Amino acid sequence: MTIRRSLSALVLSATLAHITAAADAHAASPASAVSSADHDFDVTASRFNEIRTNPARLRPFLQAFPKGADLHNHLVGAIYAEHMLDWAARDQLCVSAGGAITSAHCTAGGHDAKSDGLPAVAVIANPALYARSIDALSMRDFVPTPEDRSGHDHFFATFDRFMPATYAHEPDMLADAQNQAAMDHVRYVELMISPQLMPVAGLGANAQVTDDDGLNSTLTSVSPKFAPLVSAARAETDKMEAGARQIMRCGSPDAAPGCGVSVRYLYQTVRVLPPGMVFSQIAFGYALAEADPRFVGINIVAPEDNPVAMRDYALHMRMFHFLSARHPTVKLSLHAGELTGGLVPPEGLRDHIRQAVEVAGASRIGHGVDVLSERDPEGLLAELAQRGVMVEINLTSNDQILGVRGDAHPFMTYRAHDVPVALSTDDEGVSRGSLTNEYLRAALTYPLSYTNLRDLSRTGLEHAFAPGRSLWAQTTPFRIEGACAGIAPGSDVAAGPCHDLLANSEKARLQWALEGDFIRFEHSVAAEKPL
Repeated sequence: MTIRRSLSALVLSATLAHITAAADAHAASPASAVSSADHDFDVTASRFNEIRTNPARLRPFLQAFPKGADLHNHLVGAIYAEHMLDWAARDQLCVSAGGAITSAHCTAGGHDAKSDGLPAVAVIANPALYARSIDALSMRDFVPTPEDRSGHDHFFATFDRFMPATYAHEPDMLADAQNQAAMDHVRYVELMISPQLMPVAGLGANAQVTDDDGLNSTLTSVSPKFAPLVSAARAETDKMEAGARQIMRCGSPDAAPGCGVSVRYLYQTVRVLPPGMVFSQIAFGYALAEADPRFVGINIVAPEDNPVAMRDYALHMRMFHFLSARHPTVKLSLHAGELTGGLVPPEGLRDHIRQAVEVAGASRIGHGVDVLSERDPEGLLAELAQRGVMVEINLTSNDQILGVRGDAHPFMTYRAHDVPVALSTDDEGVSRGSLTNEYLRAALTYPLSYTNLRDLSRTGLEHAFAPGRSLWAQTTPFRIEGACAGIAPGSDVAAGPCHDLLANSEKARLQWALEGDFIRFEHSVAAEKPL
């Protein structure tokens, strides 16, 4: 793992150095810079058209392509199985006969008497066992079995199989996620995490929350107990971040690329627990988001087709509505519509996206695969566009979990109805993917232009929950705020209205930096031989 990270860092550093050198050599007067930037854009767009059907040539192009944000990324699912097994070996954990990492401890010379597994270090040393475990912990080479009959079942089963390896390695996980984002040239990531989840859920174990009276009484009961748990969650996050910075050597001359990726968090709540436990989680998420600016919103996770999740879906949406009325500044990005025909009865496809938007008040939707099965889909699509609700598109996991791909996926339907969309990874470790893979899959599957790719990248940052005003005066098409119009994107702005906008808005600073990334990338492409 260390060798792979070091090589990746060297390759990325060399790439960034080349791009920066090309940009420096391109310095010119403002007028000629604009003209040259237009030329570089045209050449880059033409190059993309030349290679768009050639995966081997398209991949390095899209690897270096600047990507604004990954807004749908579960940290625990973002880690590759190889890294999990390395940590299991470090912690002397066992690996079961089926390839799952267990909480039992094994030594190199034997195993715990209560375990039927082998030491993780022995599994790593055996190529056949190592491969079997990687397959059990991820979607690699998935083949249906009596235990995992479908991609859906196998995907969600992996979490229990690798979870024991994660408990002592949150800093490693964060460092992995940031370094992977840097390799993909991603500026900003919102990671879903759940510090203090089970203690918080336990507060509502005996609560009755079937109506607003129950919500009121439960909130009155559990909210006074939040303060120490908020402090504990913040301390847990502090420890994770400090450990990740140490692993990545941030602030040192040999800092890892991931140090430059901006990270914020969504507090993820679990929808498959009893209603009182779900409500206490959600209520805590609002409290944590108000107390800690690193937590920029809330999500609700776990399989949407789970019987409890289906039964209580409308109740969960009312919980968000109830709490948002009391905490109107807290933002929501909700998993909704991660369903398809046959997975649930037809009535289960009728209104999950609509409820997430109209009842819960979500600003973003994760997945949204079943939109055309909702009642009045045309009206719903128009409403999403009018409200500016962005859909987080996860092409790979939608294929692996739901079997929805190509023309069956609503990605182009959303675009045709002017609903904002951005590509995201979901669980890139489980899926064996990356954000570059998502862009590659989109470019190879759908009739997208280079301008479309830039707009997808910009849309991610535009709908990120990073605080502050946007850099954009409008987004269809993208037009920069007058304060910064005519200034070279990504450049240092010493004074004036543009300086003030950037100084007071984290979102605008990220967007400004992304525009500079585009300038450098396009000049690099234009200056090089064909890819």
